Parts: sequence; C-alpha cells; structure tokens
Amino acid sequence: MPTDNSHSDSWILAAQCPSRLGTVDVVTRFLKERHCYITELNSFDDALSQRFFIRAVFRPEQGFDEQAFQRHFAERSGEFDMSFTLNAASRRVPTIIMVSKADHCLNDLLYRYRIGQLPIDIRAVISNHPDLEALTAWHQLPYYHLPVTAETRAEQEAQISEVIDASGAELIVLARYMQVLTPAFCERVSGRAINIHHSLLPGFRGARPYHQAWEKGVKLVGATAHYINEDLDEGPIIAQGVEAVDHTHSPDDMVARGRDIECLTLARAVRYHVQQRIFLHQGKTVVFAD
Repeated sequence: MPTDNSHSDSWILAAQCPSRLGTVDVVTRFLKERHCYITELNSFDDALSQRFFIRAVFRPEQGFDEQAFQRHFAERSGEFDMSFTLNAASRRVPTIIMVSKADHCLNDLLYRYRIGQLPIDIRAVISNHPDLEALTAWHQLPYYHLPVTAETRAEQEAQISEVIDASGAELIVLARYMQVLTPAFCERVSGRAINIHHSLLPGFRGARPYHQAWEKGVKLVGATAHYINEDLDEGPIIAQGVEAVDHTHSPDDMVARGRDIECLTLARAVRYHVQQRIFLHQGKTVVFAD
C-alpha cells in the first residue's frame, strides 16, 4: 500500500457550531495550551444561517494523546454547542470505487493512489461491466463484477452494500458509474459518496452530450463533482472545473478536454473530502479549498 510520511505528525481538527463570540478563540487557545503548533487555519461564518465553520491543521510539539485531546476539547467546546472531528493527517480513508466502462477517471485515481498523491486506501473496485477488471488487477486490487438490470437493481445494490460493509469503506467514489442509484441506496451512503459528471451550458442530457454541445457551438466545457443524493446529478457540489473551447475544436477534441477535466475535478473532490475540507450545510457545501 502507498505510504506518505509528509504529514505523519500532523492532525486535522474540523468543527462547526452556531455563530457566537469566541468561536475562533476556543479552538486556537485550546491548541496553544496543548502545545500544538497550527500550520493551517481556515474559518468561515455564514451570516445568513448564523453558522460557524473552522478547520485547523496542527503539529503537536509534545506527546499527543488523541483520546485525551478529544475528551478535553469536547468539554471546552461544549458551551459553544460545537461538533467536531479529529483525524491524523496521514490517515488513509478506506475507499471503494464504482465504475462502468469508461476508464479515464478510474485510471487517474489508481495512479494517484499508487504514487501516494491521494490519501485513500482503495479496498475494491465495483462495476456493472467486466471491462476494467484487468486494469484493476494490475494494481492488485479486488474487482467485483455486479451486473444490473432494471429488475435486479435492488439485489445488485444489496451486493454493493455487502462489499462496502465487508471492506470497511468510508468513502465511495463513482468514477463514471453510469447507473441511476435508488433513493434508498443514496440515503445509505449520504455524505460519503462522490460522483463526477460533465458540466455543459446549456445542459445536454442523454447520449453523446459533447457532440450535442459541439452542434450548438458551446464555448465552455467542464465537470462537476458532488455528493450524491436522490436527485440525479444535483447533489451538493464539491468542486468544478472548466476550460474554454472554440470553433476549431472537433467533437472528439471536446470529449478529450472533458475527460481531462473530469479526472482533475474528481481527484480534487476526493482530496478535499479525505482532508476534511468539506462541511455539508443546508443542502450545500462549505469547502476550504487549498
């Protein structure tokens, strides 16, 4: 499994609470008292909802007891009604990738995983087609071919759930998985399943969207990564990418540009998730981009 020791001694504290005086101080003062040096700090106050969000990356300068830290910080932040998570920056999140036939996003994620660029631990790849088994096997990862039809969707999703549970996966990445998921499954993986799709304006649905866009003379192509929900391609947005095109670009050129943007945008969204840069709030996201 890839290793990355660049953050081996760092921790990430992510918290949110109602807006009130002293929210930054309760975090920074506590870290100072615990002899923790802050290397990165982001905060945001949503004036409309009166909600406060903060993320701190810190390096302990003395011995560090994770359980004691969590217990004492919960006591200190309790008066602010603050919820928080604490994770080692070096922790690799157990991940399942779901794909269909297109290989560009899967190939990109596997490469970034192999060289240690993405802090994830890929436990398996799931597909409704057999096409990408060889690519997955080359990376010495399990591959589950789980075919699906409209009549067997519930049964197939139950099989997917079994793989997720057995692998201990905390993150599910839909790397061009071209099947509509049931509301029940979307609810089961809410907040931990990321999807990628093209972003073209105006919108084009159905087959060959880039060819449709070319026929309309579209000048921008892009991609959107988002958490899934029961509304197709309309979940909370994490990251987006865009690139200009013009009349000199053929449909195939636009498809190639779109693939590149999809890969970059999906990888960015996965990284933001595992680095605890994302807060879900009122059907949207607060994202502390790097």
